[in-house]
Amino acid sequence: MSTEPTLTDLSAAVLARGGELRAGGTDTTARQRSGIAPGPFTDLDAAGSLRGCTPLPGGGLRIGALTTLAALATDPRVGSGWPALAVSAGTAATPQIRAAGTLGGNLLQRNRCWYYRNPHFSCLQKGGSGCPAREGDHHFGVVSGDGPCVAPHPSTLAMALLTYDAGAEVHGESPRTVAELYGDGDRLHRADHLLAPDRILTAVLLPPPLPGERAACHRATSRAHGEWPLVEATARLALDGATVTHAAVAAGGVARVPLRLPEVEAALIGREATPEVLAEAAATVLARCRPLPQTGYKTTLFRDTVLEVLERAADPAAAG
Repeated sequence: MSTEPTLTDLSAAVLARGGELRAGGTDTTARQRSGIAPGPFTDLDAAGSLRGCTPLPGGGLRIGALTTLAALATDPRVGSGWPALAVSAGTAATPQIRAAGTLGGNLLQRNRCWYYRNPHFSCLQKGGSGCPAREGDHHFGVVSGDGPCVAPHPSTLAMALLTYDAGAEVHGESPRTVAELYGDGDRLHRADHLLAPDRILTAVLLPPPLPGERAACHRATSRAHGEWPLVEATARLALDGATVTHAAVAAGGVARVPLRLPEVEAALIGREATPEVLAEAAATVLARCRPLPQTGYKTTLFRDTVLEVLERAADPAAAG
């Protein structure tokens, strides 16, 4: 009779064998196929304790790291209480990827830079000393931040979770926020998160729902379906009449880390959600932009994507 391995066993296996942990395998399989992830892989699939949603005292929710994107998108508790997360999970990637991809895998996946993904190039992310994208083709690169690597962070769910101030559980370590998985991006030279290779993300912790929340997400892509976003944004608003009483806004595809946008939030709270106010709030992101030679187009796309989600979330039809 087989026995489910403990998280300590799985962590120890990575330390002993090297390689990396594997969740749903959607990213590791792609990197293995391209020759940049040789393994060995320690599969988390047998750890049943990492799946599913559990209510927390006070009205919050604990979501296991192996919960699939498809399960998040269709769970009625997530959809009613944390709609920005449900919508983000339901629009990420393709139905096939959502069926296999996991919450933890989405948060800890590797970036999509084609220099990193090509085994014939050396780069910071693979232990090299430079970023070939900076002097090469970087038109999908960052538009905000000054770090040495110019690959945007790829996690849609991280962006949405930032707007909830969500927590992250890591086996054997103290609790932290999802934002603390990444820091400010300056330390992301060898990976796209700050966890050691043997550390296991076990769950995400959501606070109690915000009554009457209005949420919207938008991915600006270069084609209609199944494409990584050029820019994406999530907005959560609460209104008293026409006045914004709560705002949480975040963006992805623009920096080495998913970005919370406090300047946008400050420009909204306490003001009526008129078209002029929404446009003024969205325009505050322009001060963050320091485009590379080929990413200047993302400056206005960043602003307009944020405006898109603000307009949708301010629409009474978006009320949760």
